[in-house]
Amino acid sequence: MKILTAAEMRETDRLTIERGMTSATLPSATQPSNALMENAGRAVASFVQRQHGAWSCVTVLCGKGNNGGDGCVAARLLAEHGWVVTLLLLCQPDSLAGDAATMFTRFREDAPYAKLVIADNEAALDGEEAGEAFASAELFLDAVLGTGFKPPLRGVAVAVREKLATLKTPVIAVDLPSGWDADSMEQSSPDAFRASAVVTFTAPKLAHVFGHLTSPDAAGAVVVAPIGSPEDTIRSATRVVWSGSSKAVAEAPRPINSNKGKFGHALLIGGAWGKAGAPSMAALAALRAGAGLVTAAVPLSIVNTVARVAPELMIHPLDETPRDGARGGSVSRANLNPTNLDAMLKKITVLAIGPGLSTEPEAAEFARGIVQRTKLPIVLDADALNAFEGRAHELNGSGRTMVLTPHPGEMARLTGLTVKEVEADRVGLARSFATEHHLTLVLKGWRTLVAHPDGTIAVNTTGNPSMAKGGSGDILTGIIAAMLAQFPHQVADAVNAAVYLHGLAADFAVRDQEEHTVLATDTVAHLWRAFRARVNDEDGLTWICGLASAR
Repeated sequence: MKILTAAEMRETDRLTIERGMTSATLPSATQPSNALMENAGRAVASFVQRQHGAWSCVTVLCGKGNNGGDGCVAARLLAEHGWVVTLLLLCQPDSLAGDAATMFTRFREDAPYAKLVIADNEAALDGEEAGEAFASAELFLDAVLGTGFKPPLRGVAVAVREKLATLKTPVIAVDLPSGWDADSMEQSSPDAFRASAVVTFTAPKLAHVFGHLTSPDAAGAVVVAPIGSPEDTIRSATRVVWSGSSKAVAEAPRPINSNKGKFGHALLIGGAWGKAGAPSMAALAALRAGAGLVTAAVPLSIVNTVARVAPELMIHPLDETPRDGARGGSVSRANLNPTNLDAMLKKITVLAIGPGLSTEPEAAEFARGIVQRTKLPIVLDADALNAFEGRAHELNGSGRTMVLTPHPGEMARLTGLTVKEVEADRVGLARSFATEHHLTLVLKGWRTLVAHPDGTIAVNTTGNPSMAKGGSGDILTGIIAAMLAQFPHQVADAVNAAVYLHGLAADFAVRDQEEHTVLATDTVAHLWRAFRARVNDEDGLTWICGLASAR
């Protein structure tokens, strides 16, 4: 799914109106622009009824633009379905124009029992009628400002924002929380209205995927509703897409005549004395994520520990460096011997190296050596990335599949930058590194980015703070390896889906327990829920954020 700028969204709407619509134009809205607005309001009303059907009193906050027109449609439809509706209009009716004016007139004609309150200034907002509209609401619809908004927030909208901030009543934002710049790539927007959920239309905008649009204590639903724009009118030059679209690769049923050989053999290389947990978790995740076979190649001294993670796991013991107190016991350079290497890599589909590998010189030498000596698809994580500190020029994925999964600290070491510099332009840095080195880069963090060799950036919108614990990266490495093993010819989709599934499993884990207590392995236990979940629900909504099945 493409991510649009505000200007690209306006162009999509223009082309849709110009060409007509793919979905049937509603009988009561004969003009394409009317139909777009009608469909948008209908989508909002449908979402409200499905998610909050037990509530009956809604106050719809409407501005004078098209966003307010969407709100008028939703208000009319909710009133028709028996909701007690108050439409709080933040302008004089005669200032409405175009489709918004048309939909306001229809609201007045078709919802005679709904209440209209006009509050176009702060004094009116403090009046008795407006006060009752706020006090009686069991739900608010925020249809004040949408994609066309440019900061700062002004006038009566500021006062409305402050009133909403004092209440705990849920707020569903129409298109965007009012006051949020659609082109913003910031995590937060202090000027914006609070929101419990967001319903946007046609395609997500930059703010929908980069921002945390909903209140910290809210379920966090951000959904995209199709409203009739033909697919070829949805055009974007950002080369930014949503990672969740790639989950489709994991949703097709396996052939009835499946066997383990059809789903690849993943080899996980890592571990050192005292670091058995990391390769164990990576291997367990690879097993759970569907690889046909999984082997863990680890130093001999930790073989018995790693083998206990699952009876399905195969083990390949590696030569290790001599132990001297707390040092040693890491992967030896002797494992690069052609005979040893051939035995280890025989019949392997994809290899992943790094979890628990250690930064000891021989382990680092081994990591660099295996990258040079094989053209197998490879995933580099953790200490395998650290092995290339100051040597990033040796990483070249041309003619092969190479995936790097750095967190900001590892990315800083790879590039010679500071973490602050890495975080300052995550999209630009990830894109340039991936294209220059011809590889796929998974830059972890808030909104993990998957940068592909062609310059495309997939933004991931799953995951939560419970993942800020040791082992999360190892789990991700295992899932990526498993997905590449199963879909070796769909590298972009495989990696995008792996990142999405990992975060979604953590979202399910948090739903079942408190985020402080979630372990990295708890995400593995919830992977089945992530695989079973669907990003598109029965109403045609695409869930960018939030758990559709938790409604």
